[in-house]
Amino acid sequence: MADQERTGGVTMRGNPLTLIGPALKPGDKAPDFQCVAQDLSPVTLASSAGKARLLISVPSLDTPVCSLETVRFNREVAGMGGNGQVYVISMDLPFAQKRFCGSENIGNIEGISDHRDASFGRAYGVLITELRLLARALFVVDPGDTIRYVQLVREVTQEPNYDEALNALRTAAG
Repeated sequence: MADQERTGGVTMRGNPLTLIGPALKPGDKAPDFQCVAQDLSPVTLASSAGKARLLISVPSLDTPVCSLETVRFNREVAGMGGNGQVYVISMDLPFAQKRFCGSENIGNIEGISDHRDASFGRAYGVLITELRLLARALFVVDPGDTIRYVQLVREVTQEPNYDEALNALRTAAG
């Protein structure tokens, strides 16, 4: 089956881009994915089974807005405890993610790479065809693997609404 294409869902500097995959919405079953952790081990949706999850999709950790976003979410989720899991997902290689997370003292969220198969990007509808990068988006998945919140940031170069996503994560975590 061919991937679904959605044109103009996001822009970069005002230029429309094409996304691959479905337009997920709250109430949908969270699709599985396979990404790669910084130690090259596989990470799937089941890796965090039973927890509320915040899946942060960014184009690249080596860009100013993605860096700001990752550092802020790392700080904001510090007090969540063990009932939540936060992943920041990009097409960056695991080695680049490890370097970034180390240099920025990222310890409350886990950087995982979708570089191998774009599995997350295709399953969650955030793979940008023209750039082979992920769009800026946030997904909150409850412990039962149902999507509870979706935020697709229309202009890729802008920051997301942090408070909305964090409130949705807290609600999903109970």
